[in-house]
Amino acid sequence: MSKCCLKALVTGKVQGVWYRKATQEQALKAGVAGHARNLADGRVEVLLCGESSNVDAVARWLWEGPPNARVTHVAIEGVDWQDHDAFITL
Repeated sequence: MSKCCLKALVTGKVQGVWYRKATQEQALKAGVAGHARNLADGRVEVLLCGESSNVDAVARWLWEGPPNARVTHVAIEGVDWQDHDAFITL
């Protein structure tokens, strides 16, 4: 299995709707580490690191989000591998 890290910038109604916590739950279920944090411009930044297939599955879920979220865009880029022990919300 290959490992990878992706960084996603999620745009839409994604703050104040439990987006980071729901992303954390999805990542933990998939065995993916990294973080989710609110940005000052209203977006959420998500870092996903783990087995490629698991990272891809969580990355696809970012378009859905929790029930109250309204995702309008997800920009994803590959980034260098980073070792993380868990998935945290910042």
